[in-house]
Amino acid sequence: MPHPSDPDTSHCPLCGQPNGCAIAAGRAPESCWCMAQTIDRAALARVPADQRGVACICPACGAPAVADAAAAPGAPGVSPSPPI
Repeated sequence: MPHPSDPDTSHCPLCGQPNGCAIAAGRAPESCWCMAQTIDRAALARVPADQRGVACICPACGAPAVADAAAAPGAPGVSPSPPI
């Protein structure tokens, strides 16, 4: 049984919605959405320090901002090592 102070690794630390993390769901890391999507570096920077390396962000929060994608087409994204 989880301890009340254990972090919820199945929810995004930025918005609180389910994060779709394969690892949190007990699946192989390579099956996670984050392995096929570019992750916004600014979103990763907004993850609270106590949640970094503990809980992954969700696809919506991790998606590059439209302005960022338009400003740097073809720019390489971040290939995170779950959890982020």
